[in-house]
Amino acid sequence: MSEFIITTYDWVPELPRGYVRDLRLRWAMEEAQLPYRVESTPFHDRGPEHFAKHPFGQIPWLTHNGQTIFESGAALLYLGEQSEHLMPSNQADRFTVTQWVFGALNSMEMASVPWSLFKFSGTDNDQSGFGMFDNFLGNRLTHLESFIGEKHWLTDQFSIADILMVDVLRLVDRFDGLNAYPNCRALKERGEARPAFVKAHADQLAHFQAADG
Repeated sequence: MSEFIITTYDWVPELPRGYVRDLRLRWAMEEAQLPYRVESTPFHDRGPEHFAKHPFGQIPWLTHNGQTIFESGAALLYLGEQSEHLMPSNQADRFTVTQWVFGALNSMEMASVPWSLFKFSGTDNDQSGFGMFDNFLGNRLTHLESFIGEKHWLTDQFSIADILMVDVLRLVDRFDGLNAYPNCRALKERGEARPAFVKAHADQLAHFQAADG
């Protein structure tokens, strides 16, 4: 199989390290044992070449067989086509996983990102309007908590949907947002305990630490 290339930033500040979204692709590659390497694009100098690869000037993007895929969810769906370790072969099961890919991105991450921005900035107080976003996220977590119940993964087997959901929940838990949601936290911890995640996380930290010189 031809090599996959993940492109991420050459450097980021310390605060987001371990949470940059190239981690999702690294994790998937490690789970499926796909051949890949990581390349860098400047964090500070995002020129036309960068925007040609990612229209919003973000990362990551995935390159394979001359094709470029931007957005982590789209790249994971592409990787899911490459390995049954990431996406089941049965059509009905694949559809179920795909639903949860969109659920992680559209329902959970849409609620968690504005909430986490308040937390990062230290403006999580009633005067800032934080309460509205806290309630929004809490509502989504309550429904997810009920769905997970005693399930081990979101579907019958570990998949790209779990990679996305676990990564979304990691950021929430960074600010103790899962304290009232033990099932959500247990799902997150199961994901973080997987050897593929451990390696991907360590590799991302090492990548950015090397850029410190």
